[in-house]
Amino acid sequence: MQQRPYLRYVALGDSQTEGVGDGDDTVGLRGWADRLAEQLAVLEPGFQYANLAVRGRLAGQVRAEQLGPALELKPDLATVVAGVNDLLRPGFDPARTAGELEAMFAALTEAGARVATVTFPDITRIVSLAKPLRPRILEINDHIRAAAARHGVVVAETALPEASTDPRMWAADRLHASPLGHRCIAEAVAQALDLPGSSGSWADPLPPQAVATGVRATAAELRWAAAFLGPWLARRVRGRSSGDGRSARRPALAPVVLRA
Repeated sequence: MQQRPYLRYVALGDSQTEGVGDGDDTVGLRGWADRLAEQLAVLEPGFQYANLAVRGRLAGQVRAEQLGPALELKPDLATVVAGVNDLLRPGFDPARTAGELEAMFAALTEAGARVATVTFPDITRIVSLAKPLRPRILEINDHIRAAAARHGVVVAETALPEASTDPRMWAADRLHASPLGHRCIAEAVAQALDLPGSSGSWADPLPPQAVATGVRATAAELRWAAAFLGPWLARRVRGRSSGDGRSARRPALAPVVLRA
């Protein structure tokens, strides 16, 4: 059971925590961390929330750029979610990436914060071209679990349910969660934290849905490659990141405006 109220929540991470896939730069992003903050705001008057996440950041960049500011905010709850951008890189080192995460786990817990993180679903079931990455995903998840256990960090096992790789949980780019996916991540973290009113319903399978096959499936793959894979590869070749020139969208603690 929760031992104390959470009044100051700070989220650290990359694009998932920033909220990419749930809204856009025109209407504004929401994302799972915002959704979790909304749940917490209902529970505690005076609750405040900051989101330091920036898309495209590697785990080491999250530590270098976000950990110091997070500690200055003196959170009593923090979430740390990073590592997917690392495992997409050719020189991925799971131990080094996990070491960056563990350093953040240690610093935040030592400062008195309750810390939560997540495991990563197998995106190779969404993007067939990514199948060689599956061992990396499994390995980084094992490292995350071990590092979290050493520091008393709560782990939301979003990697495990079958529903986590349902295409409806993913945005059109197949790399970021859809609004439904972000909602389920928020509910998973809420359950891991044992928040009042939380449950395991986020992991329930979705209703059956017809799946495209044959020509329609091939056409969908080609459209995805042209719209998302091509631009992503072009950025890699140029040494660019989707987060270049961006900063945290919610860098200071502030009250939360509840949304429907």
